[in-house]
Amino acid sequence: CWRSQDGCRAAAEERACGGKAVNEVFKKKRLARYLECFRRRRSWYIHKHQQNYKQRRIKSRMNSDEKEDCECAPPQAETSPARGPDREYEEPETENPEASRMKRAAAKHLIERYYHQLTEGCGNDSCSNSWCASSTGFHRMDNNAAAVKALELYKVNAKLCDPHPSKKGTASAYLESSTHSNSACSNSKMNHKDVHSVRDNFKDVNYLTEEKVYEILDICSEKEDYSPLIRVIGRVFSSAEGLVQSFRRSKPHTKEELKSLQGKDEDKDEDEKEAAACSTTAMEEDSPASSSSSRLGETSTGDNDVQKLAADEVSVDIEAVRRVYERLLSNEKIEAAFLNALVYLSPNVECDLTYHNVYSRDPNYLNLFVIVMENSNLHSPEYLEIALPQFCKAMSKLPLAAQAKLARLWSHYGADQIRRMVETFQQLTTYKVISNEFNSRNLVNDDDSVVAATKCLKIVYYANVLGGDLDVEHNEDEDEEPIPESSELTLQELLGEERRNKKGPRVDPLETELGIRTNDCRRPLVPFEEFVNEPLNEVLEMDKDYTFFKVEAENKFSFMTCPFILNAVTKNLGLYYDNRIRMYSERRITVLYSLVQGQQLNPYLRLKVRRDHIIDDALVRLEMIAMENPADLKKQLYVEFEGEQGVDEGGVSKEFFQLVVEEIFNPDIGMFTYDECTKLFWFNSSSFENEGQYTLIGIVLGLAIYNNCILDVHFPMVVYRKLMGKKGTFRDLADSNPVLHQSLKELLEYEGSVEDDMMITFQISQTDLFGNPLMYDLRENGDKIPVTNENRKEFVAQYADYMLNKSVEKQFKAFRRGFHMVTNESPLKYLFRPEEIELLICGSRNLDFQALEETTEYDGGYNRDSRIIKEFWETLHSFGEEQKRLFLQFTTGTDRAPVGGLGKLKMIIAKNGPDTERLPTSHTCFNVLLLPEYNSKEKLRERLLKAITYAKGFGML
Repeated sequence: CWRSQDGCRAAAEERACGGKAVNEVFKKKRLARYLECFRRRRSWYIHKHQQNYKQRRIKSRMNSDEKEDCECAPPQAETSPARGPDREYEEPETENPEASRMKRAAAKHLIERYYHQLTEGCGNDSCSNSWCASSTGFHRMDNNAAAVKALELYKVNAKLCDPHPSKKGTASAYLESSTHSNSACSNSKMNHKDVHSVRDNFKDVNYLTEEKVYEILDICSEKEDYSPLIRVIGRVFSSAEGLVQSFRRSKPHTKEELKSLQGKDEDKDEDEKEAAACSTTAMEEDSPASSSSSRLGETSTGDNDVQKLAADEVSVDIEAVRRVYERLLSNEKIEAAFLNALVYLSPNVECDLTYHNVYSRDPNYLNLFVIVMENSNLHSPEYLEIALPQFCKAMSKLPLAAQAKLARLWSHYGADQIRRMVETFQQLTTYKVISNEFNSRNLVNDDDSVVAATKCLKIVYYANVLGGDLDVEHNEDEDEEPIPESSELTLQELLGEERRNKKGPRVDPLETELGIRTNDCRRPLVPFEEFVNEPLNEVLEMDKDYTFFKVEAENKFSFMTCPFILNAVTKNLGLYYDNRIRMYSERRITVLYSLVQGQQLNPYLRLKVRRDHIIDDALVRLEMIAMENPADLKKQLYVEFEGEQGVDEGGVSKEFFQLVVEEIFNPDIGMFTYDECTKLFWFNSSSFENEGQYTLIGIVLGLAIYNNCILDVHFPMVVYRKLMGKKGTFRDLADSNPVLHQSLKELLEYEGSVEDDMMITFQISQTDLFGNPLMYDLRENGDKIPVTNENRKEFVAQYADYMLNKSVEKQFKAFRRGFHMVTNESPLKYLFRPEEIELLICGSRNLDFQALEETTEYDGGYNRDSRIIKEFWETLHSFGEEQKRLFLQFTTGTDRAPVGGLGKLKMIIAKNGPDTERLPTSHTCFNVLLLPEYNSKEKLRERLLKAITYAKGFGML
């Protein structure tokens, strides 16, 4: 409807393209220009309307009687629909200016009524008008579309509904106030002025404060007419400029300011402000290049408040905003105004952040998001359809610095506030996932609402981390010697390309901006599990998502960049794809080398071992590979037991790891100590083994993760925290050494004199393998420094540091070095938290055989209703805990459940002939149980128990 010079230029450029498809950059520029034109035209209309209104007020004072007759006259709607606003302004000389003004006012009044009818309806649930929001078949539209449609309906003189008495929105309020105004004007001059005073007093309110809201609310409550407040909320909350200026914190005046204020005349000051405002408006009208976003930046850039704010502060009075919301949202008549305003506000904010870089000019622009997010009804169904998705899209466009500031601000909120915001974004994600049918062709990664909600949830996630119990000081030192690079060229280098991820896994940019890591948080405000969205995990195509993660395409979003929303099963699948692709890459490199150099290299990491000498054979071979070419550790593992016919398709490797772990953690070897109380292993600080042996153990642990094998390893959680770069502290003693932890805790809580009653010094003792005491000074001359009430915290911290870090420093560094030889380029550290890595390595300790029964498949003639299958599950459920673990070991190669529990284990039971004396057999590589059709339940139990009890070794069937 409105086209300026920029608009015409955009149309000319489009015609110059010959109607062909233009690129995305041109489309974005053209859209930005059209929005600029629309905003300038809208600002001009508002300014012109304000000038006309002021002129009418002046004339009314001079000749009130004539003016009342004009004001009370009904609006004239004879304006020809063919005569648009542009035409009226082009030919002002052809008709009387006063008549022209009245026609424009009447047209504006009718268009506004059409607009409110389209957005809010008349309030009659049985309305039959197809262009009314209250009718049954009406399809809701956003504010921009409603404005265009209202203009079209005005041109064709479409039907207008009368407001229903139950109508609570702004449309009826607007009409009722207009009706009351006309009737009052015809009855009495005083009543006419009273009614208009309520309305006119708030037309100049462009931003809100807590006091102003309460003032308007009190006036509306007295007259039982909330339409003025609804209009003010709609005007302010739909304007980015007005919302940014609203609810500012009041700053105290300095002494100099108070002295200067005393010498000023208030009336003169007000006149100067009005004159300045008029001059500013005139400048904006004369300058066609100015826009709402640029005005916002210019007026706020000079604000001194921005420079004085800390990194985690904003100029909004958050408590005032919460009090206002609490009072207004309880009124059903006002609640709809916030919803409609947000629908109109969000696209403009998205445009400002995308094209105008408004935050860099005005950091106070962040106030807008702070105020909107305080609305406790954002997660309600009314917002989920249009308002909240559009707002999330706008919020996801915030620059990195703004996201970091929001996270720092929200980190000071309580757990209830953080949980409310988490539920808001999770509600939107779940609603969009459930209401759409996502599959391999219709990816959830392409849904803008889900992606935007996830990006917003990331800000809340890091606020949750920042607001929790942080430990940013106790970090493990980096390895002094870098992990040796492969002597061979990579596939990318062979093809003349640069190698990706050469320096290891990526780091989240918001994490870098905030200067923290997820592992720094010992206890968040809200448990991490509440950020996981299970419906999203169910529809996520992980193979496609992993591709987007590795390619890092700008137009494709990967949920692996937000691992907090994924459960351990989904992340494990992503890690599996990464490991397999790296294995295939090493295999292709081997083929290229064989073609270029003519050497017959082995595409696998092949280990040939003897059962009786498994440690010697395996560790010696791994040591040679680690010294010669560490890149071979990233090839697919292939294990062969000497003298056995088993072919390794995964099952032989499982048994290999199981046997190696049993030997390594044997207390007789002395590399690890075993705690009978906690049933956990810890590094032996006085072991006779060299560091190389611990490096090889770290390699074995890394290979188990890399080849998707579960190990029967019993480490305390502090080991996995140390692998992720965090040192052990006093609280880590709670699970690794609970007796010592309790003793030190009682020392900290002791109310008497520690020095006199306990007589402890800064010298501690421990025993070696042979039971001999070893003394260690926590401080220099520690035996002469007593522990007192003042220094006992230091004593406890140094004691824990020695037990968990210094005493095993050499052993653990070697162990970590071997582990990183395999996982240094893996996204393991990026995706998983320490407790998830323990689950990844050790599997789940909870064995739910009922879930296993529900997911088991059958082959060879068996089905769920077969007699032998029913007897089999009855027999298995009757086994004890140890016998069930033996069955898992016999069938799958490990007695642990995979990540996600036994329900994620795809076991197959296949028929292996009729009744026979043969024992059941299994393919541990594929989790297949070969079960003969025994003729009795007793025979089935006897044969199965014998098979799982004496199972050892592999053979060919």
